[in-house]
Order: sequence, then C-alpha cells, then structure tokens
Amino acid sequence: MDFDLSWILLGLPLAFVLGWLASRFDLRQLRIENHQAPKAYFKGLNFLLNEQQDQAIDAFIEAVQNDPDTSELHFALGNLFRRRGEYERAVRVHEHLLSRGDLSLADRQRAQHALALDYLKAGLLDRAEAALLKLEGTPFEAQAQLALLANYERSRDWTHAAQIAQKLERSNQGSFNGRLAHYLCEQAAACNTNQTGEQARSLLQEAIATAPAAARPRIDLASLLASQGNPQDAYSTLAECLECAPTAIPLIAAALAGYAQDCGRSHEALELLKTNYEHAPSLDVLDAIVALEATVQTPSPTARDWYVRHLEREPSLVAAAKWIAGEKLEHEQFHPQVQRALDHAVKPLTRYRCAACGFEARLHFWQCPGCQAWDSYPPRRVEEL
Repeated sequence: MDFDLSWILLGLPLAFVLGWLASRFDLRQLRIENHQAPKAYFKGLNFLLNEQQDQAIDAFIEAVQNDPDTSELHFALGNLFRRRGEYERAVRVHEHLLSRGDLSLADRQRAQHALALDYLKAGLLDRAEAALLKLEGTPFEAQAQLALLANYERSRDWTHAAQIAQKLERSNQGSFNGRLAHYLCEQAAACNTNQTGEQARSLLQEAIATAPAAARPRIDLASLLASQGNPQDAYSTLAECLECAPTAIPLIAAALAGYAQDCGRSHEALELLKTNYEHAPSLDVLDAIVALEATVQTPSPTARDWYVRHLEREPSLVAAAKWIAGEKLEHEQFHPQVQRALDHAVKPLTRYRCAACGFEARLHFWQCPGCQAWDSYPPRRVEEL
C-alpha cells in the first residue's frame, strides 16, 4: 500500500497545537502553584507579626504542602513549633530536613543546630549533647559549645563543663576563669560531702590559683578548714579574701567573727571589720561587729548605739527594726505586735536579688536558680542596693 504524505502534513500541525496546549497548561499550573506558595508564606508572616502563632503554623503548613522542596519554609515551621513548646513536631521537621539528599551543606548544618536546640528545649540532654557535638568544625561551633556548656552545667557535669570552658577561652570567646573556679568549688563540695577532705582542699587551692580575685574559693576553703578543726587557718584565709575581694565582705563578716572567737583573735577581727565598715557601711558587717563587741571585755558602744549610727549614715528600715527591738516604748504592752509587724515588713529587704533576672532569694547563690547566671547576685541585700 502506498504511503500517503497527506497524513504527515495534517499530523504535524496537530502535534504542534497539542504540544503548545500542553506547555501552556504546565506553565499555568506552575504559575498557580508559585502564586499559592508565596501567598501562603506572606499570610503566615502576617500572622506572625500579629502574634497569631496558631494561624501562622497553619499557613506555613499550607505553604510547605504547595512547595515541599523549600527548606526555608521548613525552618520557619520548625522554629515556630519550638517556640510554642511543640518540641516533638519541631524535631520531626528538622529530622525531615536532615534526611533530604538534596539539602546543601550550609542548610544541613543549620538543620543540625536547630535539631540540637529542639532537644535542649525539650530537656533531652543526652540527645542534645550528641547533636551539638556534631557541629564541631561548622560555623555553629561557638554557639554549640556555649549550649554544651549550659547543658553540662544543668546536668552538673563539671569535668566536661571545664573542658568546654577551656576550649571557649582558647578560641577567644571571653574569659572563663571565674566559671572554671566555680566548677572546681562544686567538685570540692561533692568531695567534702563524700568525706574526702584532702581532695576537696586541693581542688579549692586550684580554684584560688585559677581565679585569684574570686571570693568563693577562699570562702569555701575557710569553711572546710573550720570543719576540720582549724579555725586559725580559716580566719587567715578569710582575712586574705578581704584583700583580694573587698566587696565580698558582707558575705565574709559573720564567718570571720566566728572564726576569730574560736582562735582568740576577736580584737584583731573587730578592728578589721570596723575599718571595712567605715569605708563601706553594711548591715551584715554591722551585725558581725555587734556580735564581736558583745564578747570583748572593753568599753564599747552598745548594739543599739551602733544601729543609731548606721541610721545616721544610711536610711535603713532593717536597722530601725533592730534598734526598736531593744527600745522600751511608752506603751510597752504593744511592743510585741509592733515588732512582729516590723520584722514582717523587713523580710523582703533582707533578701538577695539576681542582677540578671531579678530572682530574689533568702540565701546568697553563686549561680542564680532562675536564669543560671554565675556571680549575678551582689553581696549586698535588697535594701542596700
């Protein structure tokens, strides 16, 4: 049978038309998808700016469904889940990113860092540690080391915390000598609890060498020496502390007075405390002076006289309450009620306040229980700040 060329002439235009229609359909579909994805993205951004996180999450999920290959949408969605406390969903998003073979190295490192933050926020410290260690040698290394440091501090792993702090200092991320001294003091406290006093003493002496201007190592060492029946060396250690860290005298005064009485150096300690009080009046130092003078057999002002002198220099409700406690009132039968009211009113003024987060506590902490900052508690009480 002869081949009819007319079919070819008719088929070529038809194939061209069908191809053109198919391409137009694909382009139209692509434009629709590209239009929908940015629209959903900007809608989510608008919700975020209006602090409507639930609606923002729905919008970003829609955007991800329209364009599943866009990593930025996944990052935005994962961060939103983490901020809302939905850590399991955040982990799934970032693990999905890491499982993609087409992800660039920079985005892979970014996803690894985000996954580590998810674990940290969720309190999964072991998984967080493993995820953070994978960031060594990446642009996120410094941030990962800081997070690792906080992680080790939370788990009270002072040995590993010290190793990370030393790495950070070597990489010029700041001075970590103060923290290293605290880590040694924490280890010494654990040794002291386990009745290994010599090891604790060695750790505290290392802490003093690490941070000579820090108050805590000498305060802890003095306490250890006193517990071992050596008040003489305990007193000398605190006297050295006054020279190295004079601002810490409110924390030292009471213990200094007690050790002085135990080793027969009350007069020397009294003069030392009076000299420091003249330079920087403090209620804790004043209380130590009053306690020592009660044991010294020499003419001296009474406790109430000292509190009056303090009121002349510093307006203090705490000092006023202590003065009134020894005063005979005109209506003495009401004195107990008045005193109870005053004592209740001054309680908040005798607390310590964290300078970083404002957390108040009855006791002085070297690390804030609220924000975990070190050395954020001034040695003076709230009334004296």
